[in-house]
Amino acid sequence: MTGMGSMRGRALPDGFVPERAPEVPAELRNAATVMLLRDGATGIEVFLQRRVRGMAFAGGMTVFPGGGVDPRDRELASAEDAQVGWAGPDPAWWARRFGCSPDLARALVCAAVRETFEESGVLLAGPEPDRVVGETGRYAAARAELETRERSLAEFLAAEGLVLRADLLRPWSNWVTPEREPRRYDTRFFLAALPEGQLADAGTSEAAEAYWAAPQRALEDFRAGRCQLLPPTEVTLAELAEHDTLEAALAAERTMRPIMPKLLNRDGRWQAVLPGEPGYEEAQ
Repeated sequence: MTGMGSMRGRALPDGFVPERAPEVPAELRNAATVMLLRDGATGIEVFLQRRVRGMAFAGGMTVFPGGGVDPRDRELASAEDAQVGWAGPDPAWWARRFGCSPDLARALVCAAVRETFEESGVLLAGPEPDRVVGETGRYAAARAELETRERSLAEFLAAEGLVLRADLLRPWSNWVTPEREPRRYDTRFFLAALPEGQLADAGTSEAAEAYWAAPQRALEDFRAGRCQLLPPTEVTLAELAEHDTLEAALAAERTMRPIMPKLLNRDGRWQAVLPGEPGYEEAQ
């Protein structure tokens, strides 16, 4: 994985790692994360959100939009069953890229589209397979209902006559939460360009603020202590910084394999280390 070899163990915030390791690792929950990109004045920019402090997972951290797969994300079983169109690579293609079943792959793509809309207002769907919606304010009520789980993605898309645009997503990576942590996720990372005419916002209860930043600037903010990043976010920003344009990032060839950081206590501070880094084999 590009960018990993030069990175070293990274300190985690106080209290982030429980003092006592669980006797049995927590069950993994499938999740999807989406890096929204746009071309800025000096290169690509990525959409970031600082999560509300006190949240059960990653409170106060700066992250990309995303979240866990909801059971209702599997409702989009097929165009025939759910009366919802699907444009782009089919679930079998996504399953091969992410090394999972087509059923889970379908749910992951649906979760990626749903979470992106809930958390940023960006909707990767359109009235036809080759079109995408413009300004999404008219779907504000549905966005709120999705966030509270009053409505499923399939119900929303069917009611509005929208086609899910899986072709607007690109597979990027697969991160797994370390075994010591009480909440664990098997997260697939996706890449997507901000659709023309749409705006990303902070209109979610989970974000204290949201903004666009060049990946390198976000990394500089992290190193200067102006924001906090989890290891997957830090590594992904470093990878994105290697691409000068949106087109180059979208065209990048990615090798999918699960990456699970391990935790190492150094001088009383917990640090995350990645495969191939010093200390990984003896870490927890």
